[in-house]
Amino acid sequence: MTETRTRIAEQVESRPGVHFNDLVRRSELAPGQVQYHLRDLLSENRLASEHLYGKTHYYPPEYDDWERSALALLRRETARNVLVSLLERETARPATLADDIGIARSTLEWHVGHLVEQDLVEKRRDARNRVTLAPTRPEATARLLAAITPSFPERMVDRFTRLVDDLLSE
Repeated sequence: MTETRTRIAEQVESRPGVHFNDLVRRSELAPGQVQYHLRDLLSENRLASEHLYGKTHYYPPEYDDWERSALALLRRETARNVLVSLLERETARPATLADDIGIARSTLEWHVGHLVEQDLVEKRRDARNRVTLAPTRPEATARLLAAITPSFPERMVDRFTRLVDDLLSE
């Protein structure tokens, strides 16, 4: 493997679930170079990729489908905050969770929809049809959270979304 390919593979191993733009920024290579080497790394099964919610994320090949989608969502600050809060509480009602995290209920629902879709959170209904949220795989989720170090641009996009959400709710 070339030095450049090794460097890209090491970047992906150190940040599983990294998306293309972040990989370009961190590698300090031209986007075309990164694309070229990623294509070869993927064809040699040295990396895996997952296209989820508008971004392609890259992983070492040992991550399974659930782990890949979980890591992609955990790279999003608000989704990560929802999961951390649920892991701490074990269960929570949506309104309580939205208040605790400091986000609008609509924002919470958007993130919870993706978390449910990727089997990270489940919605439980009681006899009166009230919803309670709970993590589906708390131990595995906690293990993956340890692998996440969000990038500055990822945090800024999430915070901008929250700011717009706050402005619209006023």
